[in-house]
Amino acid sequence: MKHRIVAYRTLPAEVAALLRERADLVDVDADVPGALAAALADADGAIGASVKITPAMLDGARVKALSTISVGFDAFDVADLTRRGIVLAHTPDVLTESTADTVFALILASARRVVELAEWVKAGHWSASIGPAQYGVDVQGKTLGIVGLGRIGGAVGRRAALGFDMRVLYTSRRPNPDAERRYGARRVDLDELLATADFVCVQVPLTADTHHLIGAAELRKMKKSAILINASRGATVDEAALIDALASGAIHGAGLDVFETEPLPADSPLLSMPNVVALPHIGSATHETRHAMARCAADNLLAALDGTLTRNVVNPEVLTR
Repeated sequence: MKHRIVAYRTLPAEVAALLRERADLVDVDADVPGALAAALADADGAIGASVKITPAMLDGARVKALSTISVGFDAFDVADLTRRGIVLAHTPDVLTESTADTVFALILASARRVVELAEWVKAGHWSASIGPAQYGVDVQGKTLGIVGLGRIGGAVGRRAALGFDMRVLYTSRRPNPDAERRYGARRVDLDELLATADFVCVQVPLTADTHHLIGAAELRKMKKSAILINASRGATVDEAALIDALASGAIHGAGLDVFETEPLPADSPLLSMPNVVALPHIGSATHETRHAMARCAADNLLAALDGTLTRNVVNPEVLTR
């Protein structure tokens, strides 16, 4: 008997066809209230992204495995899934390089005021040679502080050190000897990183420990000339405190791909600040990477349901039961 799988995000045709060969695939519009919970009731597994799966949605369900098309897993109560014996899989490797590209694009765009000045040109304001009012700041040779030197943070650090001759500082729960050996990254405490870095890049997952990791106190410790970059999860930064720091000139600017509320509300003060580059959570959003993520998530789910999954598991303790 085939497994029954719920897809709560549109999948590439090739990936959907792969799942249909091995399982009964049911497409669900997660925006319809109650639709996903109803579909999960008699499903063995589910695949999707950007939808919160709550414990209540799983009560009475027979779900054995969930596969998210993302590296982040803050849309799930992992402890609850583990108690239920439900495997949660994610896609941590296939998006590393494209997301690191986005992070570095934010660094360059924020430092050189790319978005602001492109709009300035389109608005017809370029009527004479530019002057100091249009100048940005250098990236080459500056100090980059990475909060969380995991896969993506490490790829950002490699770009910075080897491509832009930047000094790389990092904080992390564990040392990263590969980064230290390959491009001279140096592990420091958060206070030293904040006080020293010209660019502070947040690259941690969102957990209870990292919620508002960067708040008013941390922003005050940064240089006034520093730029904050966040392409991890919006709530790792206290957005209200960031707005105050930007408005008061406590820090120079920010490059943001993530926000506490997404989509970013139309009345957010961030939208009217010229020293902010705001992107619509595009970290891994390339055709190639999103396709690879969907394929990886599908492979993860099929293997989990077959009892053969050994990698990309958020809660591996379930596998040993």
